[in-house]
Amino acid sequence: MNRVRQLRDQFWMQLQDRFRDRVVLNGHPDRRLPNTLNVSFVERVGADILAALTGIAASTGSACHSGHIELSPVLAAMRVPPSVGMGAVRFSLGRTTRSEEISEVIERLSGVLT
Repeated sequence: MNRVRQLRDQFWMQLQDRFRDRVVLNGHPDRRLPNTLNVSFVERVGADILAALTGIAASTGSACHSGHIELSPVLAAMRVPPSVGMGAVRFSLGRTTRSEEISEVIERLSGVLT
């Protein structure tokens, strides 16, 4: 899990470098699962981002009921504002994840978020 944790942290650093104040970490900076990165893309909708990222191991932090997207109750309890929380995406990494794959996701996100 140490290698996966390092990849997760590399992923977060690359997201920050590329998107600056348009990406926010959800959760504690240190006390979190080593294979999961939960971030929000400010003023975006996570489901829209995921729709453009086929083949990526990710999910949204919101729930869809009758075509209406709502802020995740967990993010709401954390007092994450809707303008941030609605853009939540949870990325999962595993023992076979490679650094090159993270760079590819960053590039694909750049195309989606421009």
